[in-house]
Amino acid sequence: MKRDQLSCSDCRAYHCDRRDSAYPSFCPTASADAARLESIKSVYQDDPLISKMYAASAEIEGLHYGKLTRAEEIILFAKKIGVKKLGIATCMGAMAETVVFTGILKAKGLHDYICVCCKAGSISKDEVGIPEAHKTNPDKFEPACNPILQAEILAEADLNILIGLCVGHDALFTTHSKAPCVTFAVKDRVLQHNPMAAVYGANSYYKRLLRE
Repeated sequence: MKRDQLSCSDCRAYHCDRRDSAYPSFCPTASADAARLESIKSVYQDDPLISKMYAASAEIEGLHYGKLTRAEEIILFAKKIGVKKLGIATCMGAMAETVVFTGILKAKGLHDYICVCCKAGSISKDEVGIPEAHKTNPDKFEPACNPILQAEILAEADLNILIGLCVGHDALFTTHSKAPCVTFAVKDRVLQHNPMAAVYGANSYYKRLLRE
């Protein structure tokens, strides 16, 4: 591969993490302008919200590494950055899990939240030009999700939590969200919402993923 096609997934030195060897010539750290790095560092230090989020993330990792579940980490993160209202953008297919999750929030003292399902303000797929052949159930009413409306309803939240949004809908939601977003769970219908299982099985059950 050409040098300009190489990136972090091609690196085996990981000097940025270990500081025990040297940066490869294509490393973004090595090629980054020093002024740019300092400018970004100042954002972490000087912007009040970003500084608070950055410090909270580091503290949770340092003090609770491998001890807390992601649900617990999100709750702790929300408390550390002083969230007053949580937003929850969830999928209709994950409503049962979302009900349990909101119960966890309440048990941990986070009662001020609003949950918006993906089918709120749903639009008929016919209205947005989706052909019958591309529906799950052709020739029947089928609602399309409305992630932009979800983001607009949750505009007053201090932190939005994503639960099971579809690929693409999550991109639309985060693009339009006014609040910072954190993902609790992603959608993977085949692997019980555990997409890393495909990576772990790429040399066995899911060899098709590596076939050209």
